[in-house]
Amino acid sequence: MGSMASRHLAATEAVDDLVLADLDAAALDATIWSIPVPGCRVSAETADLLDPAAARRLLDGADLVLNCSGPFFRLGVPTLEAAIDVGAMYLDICDDPDPTADMLELDDRARVAGVAAVIGMGASPGVSNLLAMRAAKHLDTVEDCFTVWPLDIPAPGQTRVAVDEAETSDGSPSAAAIHLMEQISGEVLVVEDGDLVRRRPLQPIGLHYPGLGNGTGYTVGHPEPLTLRSSLGVSGRTANLMLMRRSTTAYLKTIQRELDAGALSLEAAAHLLLRPTTWRSARAALGGVRAEGNGALPAFFAVLHGTRSGQRRVVGCRLTTTPPGMDGITAIPAVLAARQMLASPPDAGVHPPEAVIDPDELLSDMAEHCQPSAGSLDDLAPAVDAPRPPRSG
Repeated sequence: MGSMASRHLAATEAVDDLVLADLDAAALDATIWSIPVPGCRVSAETADLLDPAAARRLLDGADLVLNCSGPFFRLGVPTLEAAIDVGAMYLDICDDPDPTADMLELDDRARVAGVAAVIGMGASPGVSNLLAMRAAKHLDTVEDCFTVWPLDIPAPGQTRVAVDEAETSDGSPSAAAIHLMEQISGEVLVVEDGDLVRRRPLQPIGLHYPGLGNGTGYTVGHPEPLTLRSSLGVSGRTANLMLMRRSTTAYLKTIQRELDAGALSLEAAAHLLLRPTTWRSARAALGGVRAEGNGALPAFFAVLHGTRSGQRRVVGCRLTTTPPGMDGITAIPAVLAARQMLASPPDAGVHPPEAVIDPDELLSDMAEHCQPSAGSLDDLAPAVDAPRPPRSG
């Protein structure tokens, strides 16, 4: 994702000096060679973000820091702290709710330092938040908000699925795979009756998407409930959901039970995601018969329940196509947000994307990067609404 972001940043007119940083010098060299005739000066430095002095030396003098390093539960807070201390704007693709909460707590410190920071501006969170904001324009009040993304179902315009990205080149689980194991175990943040609460993940929630039909998604730990609750004034429920095949749902629940019992580490669970054992697969096949599926739901969307002119409504906003690859769908929106921030810096403070990033501008700019490309904003992210049917889950 960092490599993809680097290639697009180097082609951005607003950027004339790009510094890439990583622990791995060979990876830096490979990334620099992958940038085709950059329009700006590109250099590289090896750096350890967990070394406070080194991190501050690295970031000092930057106009904007784009953090694609991970895992964010280790590298999110210290990198943002370093950016605040040297006075650099900050942007990241954090998809972990706990460091999101910790970074939001740095809001006062950022305001005093005059630093603007935007956290969680990738695909989900990020684009998902902006879809929710487009849907909210059709409502006077918001009761429920659900952001939904596909785990083993292709996103619009994609040939691969998110779970395909769970393995690194040496065959080990990626940081994203380990993160997923953390966010399907224990308890995760959701919103009920307008309040943040912790609940066991992988709970089914039935949804209706206007004009398409019904289906079921499963709760997973993500930052969207934490920020959209306040941004939209949600009075009911908010959760981030995954769409999965029935057998995948059942398989993840077998892993969840072993994680919660302490029988598996996150790393061991991630290995099982990559290479299912025969007995677990057989058990999941049986359990999948009872699981509820995604039905007629689109692959990447936000759906809101609320009122307009006193009438109960359901509003959906979905992507019809996306930039190719998980790196593209995550990094390209981040680069487009960086371009917005450089052109018009937000107010100082730590913000979720929906608070300061213009949804229509970013999605319009993203349309040309999608495969197939979208002709207009309404082609890429159409919003539809209808009278709200009775609650289905």
